[in-house]
Amino acid sequence: MTGIAIDITATPLMDGFVDYVVEAERLGARAVWVPEAWGTDALTPLGAVASRTERILLGSGIVQLGARTPAMLAMSAASLQLLSGGRLLLGLGTSGPQVMEGWHGVPFERPLLRTRETIEILRQIESGARLEYDGELHHLPLPDGQGRALRLGAPLDGLPIYVASLGPNNLRLTGELTDGWLGTAFLCGAADIFLDPIREGAAAAGRTLGDIDLTASVTCEITDDVEEAGRRHASGYAFTIGAMGSASTNFYNAAFVRQGFGDEVAEVQRLWRGGDRDAAAAAVPIEIGLGTNLIGPPDEIARRLGEYRAAGIDALRVVPGGETLDERLDCLAQLTEIAAATQSQ
Repeated sequence: MTGIAIDITATPLMDGFVDYVVEAERLGARAVWVPEAWGTDALTPLGAVASRTERILLGSGIVQLGARTPAMLAMSAASLQLLSGGRLLLGLGTSGPQVMEGWHGVPFERPLLRTRETIEILRQIESGARLEYDGELHHLPLPDGQGRALRLGAPLDGLPIYVASLGPNNLRLTGELTDGWLGTAFLCGAADIFLDPIREGAAAAGRTLGDIDLTASVTCEITDDVEEAGRRHASGYAFTIGAMGSASTNFYNAAFVRQGFGDEVAEVQRLWRGGDRDAAAAAVPIEIGLGTNLIGPPDEIARRLGEYRAAGIDALRVVPGGETLDERLDCLAQLTEIAAATQSQ
């Protein structure tokens, strides 16, 4: 079994963002993933990083579907591919109703279909054909309008598309149509809950799980005080469980429910929505904090890397611990050394 790759997650809201990515490339990080919520976007920062780096892959983690048209996504992807020498990894995701309807003013409807149609349109544009698509959500050109079918006026070839998916149907779509999976809320002991649907989707398309780059997000904290750090990271999930989504639609909660934390998640959400946020934070099981992150001394970090690889994960999207640039880089340097030593064993 080969070792696990180390990616990083970074945002321009961090001090020294570009310098951090430059140093991460030097330390051997495979890719940088830039998130998008309702602050900075996921694509513009990659242009800045592209101008200062040579090898590190540049991932959007993730572009919110519905915030841009598929054609605009293709144009942005073509620009970044040209600027970076073909290093873009286009990560897509549906976000959720609070962001899409509250921030973008776009109805959060049929997210699975929107994902499928967006990928199909991107692939048609990438093929060099004139864009003609008659789906349920997208009609290009608009019928009875004055538009004409156009070709992308820039090169775009071999674009890797990743999807952030949590639910079974979206996981199957990931296996069917994409080059990679952006996993979140992933517990190694429940890996099959995520990977079995991806495997099913891949098989239906004549592919295998090995055709898909499987990644999971983690924070890394190298420490001897595992209990304190695990409790702190678990408490941080209170916002995810209580606020990331509406009372009826929270994809993270649903993922934790499928992994055996149904009662605990319901209680955290109840406390959060009732205004008792401290109690909500205390109610998140420490197993979630420890199981979704890399926490502990170096030997425990090495053991956890082995767990992720044995579970089928190809790369970890890591947020290294630390408040300053130097602290984050020191954590990343230790992690890459541990990963390299683990691979050589």
